[in-house]
Amino acid sequence: MAISQEKKNEIMKQYARHDGDTGSAEVQIAVLTADINELNTHMKEHKKDFHSQRGLMKKIGHRRNLLAYLRKTDIQRYRDLIQSLGLRR
Repeated sequence: MAISQEKKNEIMKQYARHDGDTGSAEVQIAVLTADINELNTHMKEHKKDFHSQRGLMKKIGHRRNLLAYLRKTDIQRYRDLIQSLGLRR
């Protein structure tokens, strides 16, 4: 259910602000978005999996908090990120 380490590393390389960046808000939001997308496909198939549903809700909340932080600190980085991830259509 979780994304593979190779996919996570690929996402980190794409959204990193500098070499070796694994903890910036952009990287964390991108990895959480990939996890959320995986869990969404799982939940469509397994509607009564309430443990995974709770994990999905926690990830969505964490991503929402990170997006609010990024919007508060640097609005241009926030806009670029939601554009590249396809959020907030």
